[in-house]
Amino acid sequence: MIDTKDLEEKIKLNGYKITPQRKAILKVLLNHKGHFLSAEKIHQNTCKTHPKLNITTIYRNLEILVNINLVHKIQGDEGCLYSIISNKTHHHHIICKGCGKTEIIDFCPIQKFIDLIKDKNFTLTEHKIELYGYCQKCKKNH
Repeated sequence: MIDTKDLEEKIKLNGYKITPQRKAILKVLLNHKGHFLSAEKIHQNTCKTHPKLNITTIYRNLEILVNINLVHKIQGDEGCLYSIISNKTHHHHIICKGCGKTEIIDFCPIQKFIDLIKDKNFTLTEHKIELYGYCQKCKKNH
């Protein structure tokens, strides 16, 4: 299980300081583990304890956390969404479009795609697969 100390250690190992802003962002993401949140939602939550925190600071810190593989970033219908990385193995996600609940899929179908592009003179370096729909609770409203 991931805790704040593990995350802070990884930040330090990557040459960054543990700022109050980063701690507040991590706390929000840990409190919403298993959900993707917008930067605006993270900002709303961090402002409860850090009222002068600027949205630009949120975006800048989220990009740092994404670059050091602490936070997963996806493109949602309304912009970028962020979630704490809780599984260190390669995986994909199913994401509820209603509440943002996220579950991990440990299966990766990419080999079929690699077979299809092997003659295209293309080197695949990474990929993400996100499947969107509605969880049981949200399905009732749609």
